[in-house]
Amino acid sequence: MRHGSENKKAEQEAHKAKTTIKDWAEDDRPREKLLAKGAKALSTAELLAILIGSGTADKSAVELMRDIMHSCNDSLKTLGQYSLEQLCAFKGIGPAKAVTIMAAVELGLRRLEEFDTEDITRICSSNDIYRLMRHEMLDLQHEEFWCIMLNNAGKVIGKELISRGGITQTTVDVRLILRAAIMSRASAIILCHNHPSGNKKPSNDDIRLTSDIKSASKLMNIKTLDHLVITPSGYYSFADEGLL
Repeated sequence: MRHGSENKKAEQEAHKAKTTIKDWAEDDRPREKLLAKGAKALSTAELLAILIGSGTADKSAVELMRDIMHSCNDSLKTLGQYSLEQLCAFKGIGPAKAVTIMAAVELGLRRLEEFDTEDITRICSSNDIYRLMRHEMLDLQHEEFWCIMLNNAGKVIGKELISRGGITQTTVDVRLILRAAIMSRASAIILCHNHPSGNKKPSNDDIRLTSDIKSASKLMNIKTLDHLVITPSGYYSFADEGLL
């Protein structure tokens, strides 16, 4: 009897793998599980399975997403760094499903950004800057340079991407920074760029560029308050380190 029961279970598992979520046993349906127990009761793989909708002939959507999450050590942070090509390398994931996964991760980041920045009415410290900008940069595999514009009260009135570069550097035109500041009628600016390598220490080029921007903005009566180097593990503040 036991042998027969095991065979039946194996047949059920094989059948389940070939079906979509709608055809699974009720206990195995992520949608129904979410409705019955709430979103927090679902694993990350189950939540993502709801979004992609179906798996392959060999694997259910949940099993497929478990494989993907396993490949990134169950880290949504790492998943967010996957490119379209990397996601499409998994059997059963085409461009449409890959885009859906990327959109889901981005929505999660934007929700977290709202929580992180909702109490920042004005910039008072380097940590305020980091909280404001880290979501723009944490998953990037290339360097980006941003300028934050502030009014007299220290309130952020705008932020602008100045340049986008390669893995190790990006070229920054000081005139573009001044233009962004003047167009927004800023009284002060804060500079930010990321180091995908994870090295928080600014390079000699970073230090020289910061000095050039500070001198140029001073001629326009615009203060340069700080320059943050942002990495996945934290940040380096020029102001905190006495370099401004």
